[in-house]
Amino acid sequence: MPRYFFNPKTLSYEEKSGFRYARHIRLVLLVLASPLVAGLYLWIYTSVLGLDLPKTAMLKRRKAAWEARINVLDRRLDLCDQTLSGIEMRDDGVYRSIFGLAPIPSELAYTGFDRSDIYREMVEEGADPELRAAAARLDALSKRVYLRGRSLDEVAGLSERAGEMISCVPNIPPLLPAPGNYRLSSSFGTREDPIYGGAARHQGQDFAAKQGTPVYATGDGVVESTTFERRGYGNQVVIDHGYGYKTRYAHLYTIDVREGMTVSRGDKIGTVGSTGKSTGPHLHYEVIYMGARRNPRNYMDLDMPVEEYKALLERRSVGDEDATRVGTMELLKRRRAAE
Repeated sequence: MPRYFFNPKTLSYEEKSGFRYARHIRLVLLVLASPLVAGLYLWIYTSVLGLDLPKTAMLKRRKAAWEARINVLDRRLDLCDQTLSGIEMRDDGVYRSIFGLAPIPSELAYTGFDRSDIYREMVEEGADPELRAAAARLDALSKRVYLRGRSLDEVAGLSERAGEMISCVPNIPPLLPAPGNYRLSSSFGTREDPIYGGAARHQGQDFAAKQGTPVYATGDGVVESTTFERRGYGNQVVIDHGYGYKTRYAHLYTIDVREGMTVSRGDKIGTVGSTGKSTGPHLHYEVIYMGARRNPRNYMDLDMPVEEYKALLERRSVGDEDATRVGTMELLKRRRAAE
């Protein structure tokens, strides 16, 4: 409301002109002072009194809840990590070693999935570092679990065929290990060629024995081939044992099996001779694994008791010989499919 004063010069009441400007100034000061007062109030409320605004308190409660969940997740991941580490140790040290499988490389087992896009999005969205770390650990554990699952599937498949595999792998001498029955002559490796002279690679183990000495199959399998030649290996038998294994019996005098016949460990397949490139009666014996010739000494127990060997031969002699000759080609197909 405007104010008036009496002007003695004009003898009239006039409105005070400065009052209008003062009112505007007070209004401006009030507007300017309001934020300052509000800021001061907030400073006293939060800093001096140590109280939180309602929204801040709500966000802190939510953050605390998420941190508690992340801590629980970390503890569970620690437990899963310990359990999985125990499984990995048993898998590499026991299960895979039993079946001759190499351990899974650590650099492969501890490599997480390629989820760089997900992690980049988490960083861009300002996700908590602890949450990102938990996500990375979970991905790494998932990869390790996947690898061990595949490994255990492989081991389980081998264990199902373990009995058959053990009987197929050549692991006995091809001749009866009785005193005086044979003599080990040329071994696997480099030797002097007995006919042409000079260094030559010898791919098997020679057993010097009398002509006509029985020769036995060293593992279950199917006769892949029987060959009668005057040169090279002479009369020979090749047995496919499956699982990547084959054996060769060369320089035979007689051959008692035919191609496609199923044989078992301890079956008589022929007799020692001196056919082909030979200077005297002996058996040339080879072990072939995955197409490569191996040292036969690593696949036989030369100290095997004679009684044990004879017991094996007796079990074979009383078995149903006709039953062992049934379905030979089908058996070979199954074994090759299992490799």
